[in-house]
Amino acid sequence: MASALKSSILRRVRVPIGRTVDVSYSAVRSMSSHGDDHLDKQRVVDRVLDIVKSFPKVDPSKVTPDVHFQKDLGLDSLDTVEIVMAIEEEFKLEIPDKEADKITSCPLAIEYVYNHPMAS
Repeated sequence: MASALKSSILRRVRVPIGRTVDVSYSAVRSMSSHGDDHLDKQRVVDRVLDIVKSFPKVDPSKVTPDVHFQKDLGLDSLDTVEIVMAIEEEFKLEIPDKEADKITSCPLAIEYVYNHPMAS
């Protein structure tokens, strides 16, 4: 079901991401103490919050790192799918439908992206 919904949305809707991009950082990643290439957690938080704040149905003043898409922002499941798709685009990821269905809040989105080895 989520796959069909996602495909339908991709054919008809594009989420406007009206934010400026920090080009100086976009090609740079922080290095952990172990020397592996990984995104900085605070940068993931900032980028996820920017995506949610730029969503047309969201009041940016209500967006925090702990916000739940439905309970706190009043978004429906279609809106949540659109936000997850915008996150995929921002971080150059493909989130499997089974995992995407679980992303219902900023904390879950942040953790998923931060822990994903291919996020950029």
